[in-house]
Amino acid sequence: MAEIYLKRKIDAYLADWKADPERKPLIVKGSRQIGKTESILRFARDAYRNVVYINFVEEPKYKRITEDGYRVEDIIRNISRMDPSRRFEPGETLIVLDELQEYPEIATALKFFKIDGRFDVICSGSLLGIHYRRIESNSVGYKTDYNMCSIDFEEFLWARGYGQDRVEELLGHMRALEPFNETEMSVYSGLFLDYCILGGMPAVVREYIARGTFEGTLDIQRQLLEDYREDVRKYAEGMDQTRILNVFEQIPVQLAKDNKKFQISKVAKGARFKDYRGCIEWMRDAGIVNICYCLNFPELPLRGNHDDTRYKLYFFDTGLFVAMLDEEAQEDLRANRNLGVYKGALYENIVGEALRKCGYELYYYKKEDSTLEEDFFVRTRNCLVPLEVKAKRGTAKSLRTLIQSEAYPDIQWGIKFTGGNIGYSDNVYTFPYFCVFLLKEYLRGM
Repeated sequence: MAEIYLKRKIDAYLADWKADPERKPLIVKGSRQIGKTESILRFARDAYRNVVYINFVEEPKYKRITEDGYRVEDIIRNISRMDPSRRFEPGETLIVLDELQEYPEIATALKFFKIDGRFDVICSGSLLGIHYRRIESNSVGYKTDYNMCSIDFEEFLWARGYGQDRVEELLGHMRALEPFNETEMSVYSGLFLDYCILGGMPAVVREYIARGTFEGTLDIQRQLLEDYREDVRKYAEGMDQTRILNVFEQIPVQLAKDNKKFQISKVAKGARFKDYRGCIEWMRDAGIVNICYCLNFPELPLRGNHDDTRYKLYFFDTGLFVAMLDEEAQEDLRANRNLGVYKGALYENIVGEALRKCGYELYYYKKEDSTLEEDFFVRTRNCLVPLEVKAKRGTAKSLRTLIQSEAYPDIQWGIKFTGGNIGYSDNVYTFPYFCVFLLKEYLRGM
């Protein structure tokens, strides 16, 4: 049986890139096993007569293609020597350089490919954040970057057979503040819970679509987690390996606390922030975690207005977070029963993940010596918008304080995401969790 191809947002991006006569070599970045290579090769085979695919992990011999220099003709000649079956037809050939993190030096050649103009080039790799200073310095001005994420809820809806018209319908409800009927709430809430459990790793989603059940998905998630641990052992250096793995294992535990601020002191005996700072940044650059920084004060601008020693850590993929919970917690969630202490953490993680996939940086606020705390903030052109994530429908006291107090002039209104329906009261817009992926589109123009 042919493997199911999952439609992705990068598909349309790649088509637009190919249509641009001024296109530069493209670098597709993103966490491991999120579908980068699959999407690139599918596009390549449809759009080009010749595809030259080189994987620097599977075939390290190709690291020698630059031994005569970085000129296009030298590289083409060396590739042809190693594999005479490769075809290089000007205007009809795409060269795909995969696992770029294994050979970042090849990025120097991108300048020459752009100037030469005969062949298109797409590079791809995971953990590129770690090597990106070298890649950037070698190719600045001669490449385009694309950040790819794991499957978001919109792509999950596509995988389940829902068309773009359904997405527009959801957005229409938000803009008109029109509550969903019971059937819509039941269907979309059920789909969203499935997405929370599965996450966005293509292998997991594909298994679920093929079987129509969760059977086998947890085994795939656990293997993916092991693959990420193996990446830490392979790419991190020295003592940092142990520290990074310690932080990795601590994330679910610390998210379960009422105070979700990540505390280095809880990771290991005698652990200090200065010893672990680089580990946290390594995990961010590797695409494993999303860092949510505490604002110094809830006001504009957001950038530069935060304390980089106070932060929460969220998994980049909520499904993998769920897979790290104990067996009982997973069973509770899969049966849609109470998840206890993890419920708030789960929904915060999924909202943080959705915000990052929309392109937002993550910020929260906790006032010292006060109960005032807000989960996330985004901005419009002129306003700071606080976002509250409620596991239950309860009141959002901090949200109302931020809106009503004269101490926060940049805040006039806020948004609450809950398990309930659409509503509006006292300058607070309430939306179901399953609408969070549309937030950026909803706020556009406001």
